[in-house]
Amino acid sequence: TVLQGIILLPLRAICLAFIVLLAWLFASIATFRHCGKGSVPLKGWRRRMIQTTLSCLTRTLFFVMGFQVKVKGKIASLPEAPIFVAAPHSSFFDAIISALTGMPSIVSRAENLSTPIFGTILSSLQPVSVSRQDPDSRKNTVTEITKRALSRGQWPQVI
Repeated sequence: TVLQGIILLPLRAICLAFIVLLAWLFASIATFRHCGKGSVPLKGWRRRMIQTTLSCLTRTLFFVMGFQVKVKGKIASLPEAPIFVAAPHSSFFDAIISALTGMPSIVSRAENLSTPIFGTILSSLQPVSVSRQDPDSRKNTVTEITKRALSRGQWPQVI
């Protein structure tokens, strides 16, 4: 069994890296030549690609890591809840919630968008970015979340 663990660990790591690179590829395709750069919502095939492929890849990623998640009850739709709250919002487990709810927009610090590979994936979710250097950032974030919540379905849910 120790030998199996030694063999399976590199295979699992390779599988996880492959899934992340696939997510990066699909995120790159979906955002390629998108005119808005976060100020205009993704629509049509771009949004569907993000919702389906990134959701499936994220679920697969967590399954490979050993997580199996069951949803009990009904997930609120966009018209029912334009803002989706996840608590305590403290770890990478938030990605599980994102995958299960159709890859909603998230609130993230602006520095995360420049991270290699993950920044592209994050950008495809069209996050509300928070700048810690900007003194007006808190007000701007609340304004942007409110704008998206009142957009009547043009923007995805905000988590």
